[in-house]
Amino acid sequence: MNHYFLLMTLIGFIAVSMAWIPALSKKIKISYSIIYLLIGIFLYLILPGTLPLPDPQANDIFTIHATEIVVIISLMGTGIKIDRKFSFKKWRTPLRLVFIAMIICIAITAIYGKILLGLDLASAVLLGAVLAPTDPVLAADIQVGPPNEGETSETKFALTAEAGMNDGMAFPFTWLAITLAMIAQGVNGSLSDWFGIHVLYKILVGFGIGLISGKLIGLLLFKLAKKFNALKPTEGFLAISLTFAVYGITEIALGYGFIAVFVCAIALRSQERKHDYHTELHSFTEQIEKVLIAVLLVFVGGSLVTGILTALTWQMAVFSLVFIFMIRPLSAYLSLINIKYLKFERSIISFYGIRGMGSIFYLAFAFNTIKFEYEKELWAMLAFTILVSVIVHGFTATKIMEILERRTHSKASLVEKENNLTD
Repeated sequence: MNHYFLLMTLIGFIAVSMAWIPALSKKIKISYSIIYLLIGIFLYLILPGTLPLPDPQANDIFTIHATEIVVIISLMGTGIKIDRKFSFKKWRTPLRLVFIAMIICIAITAIYGKILLGLDLASAVLLGAVLAPTDPVLAADIQVGPPNEGETSETKFALTAEAGMNDGMAFPFTWLAITLAMIAQGVNGSLSDWFGIHVLYKILVGFGIGLISGKLIGLLLFKLAKKFNALKPTEGFLAISLTFAVYGITEIALGYGFIAVFVCAIALRSQERKHDYHTELHSFTEQIEKVLIAVLLVFVGGSLVTGILTALTWQMAVFSLVFIFMIRPLSAYLSLINIKYLKFERSIISFYGIRGMGSIFYLAFAFNTIKFEYEKELWAMLAFTILVSVIVHGFTATKIMEILERRTHSKASLVEKENNLTD
């Protein structure tokens, strides 16, 4: 059978199903991520040897680029839909999640991997780096809605902004693991080069290019369009075009493209914040993202039943559960502990840190850069962690968010009544 045409047919049916599956998932209160993961498992169980082998180890280049594309598109859409203006005070919750919780999470995971799982230092640090970022792709159920939807809960804003920021900020720690592997193998690499290049230079370049490009495109789209009607934007595909252009320029300049794309989206959104065109941009990116993630989730589901979990031991499975139910929640909770206005929301923010495509990208990228000692074991732990994360978060997120919305509305109503009585 011709695998090319079979693959084309499969992708076509998956894309068509995206017209109904999200609506169905909302009705049954289950994330569509679970549905497509199960579809992948089912297809590869009933059609063994027929579909292309979804092995990220054997198809590392495809894995890198496929996950890379869906993540950067998601980052653009995530940045555009955030209504809140940036300031260190207004963004302090996600900033703490990125610069405190993520580092704690990486450190605890690396220590666990080294001491309890017997990994070498480079592999243990890599395990922490790839699992630390909250995924912007699979977290739609716990994020803010489309642009100009109105004020939302701190939980949704925090998880949305965190997912946008930490996919780029996890890259230096992935490079730290790569550097440690280079040093252990006697390859040219040093911690001073890592800090100077992969921490300082790449972050600054990513931030700078993202900020400048977002401001310039915003000026062209909104300021000049008022003067010259011919420049008035009409098509949403500009968001995808801008995503690829900014990402490509940043990577050519040896910066972090993930950071650049998200910062560009935030800077673009800051221009004419209430403009309807932001909704058009977000809508287009969301449609493309949903189709891509559905296809990739089918392959992830297929990989779970075609060998990626072979190296998984009970100790590794226990680690994945400890990570999801203890390490991530504890790290996030500690980082937010003295923010008084969160209270009930602090626990929800701490628990909902879904793992997904960004983690797959980082692991494939690291293995393609240099050989690690425990590659099969790391793939097995990552796959199992994503499986548990998607199931646990996918079955509970919608219900928890509904409870949170009711509490938020009740609180807002009480405040409004108090204000009316005062008046």
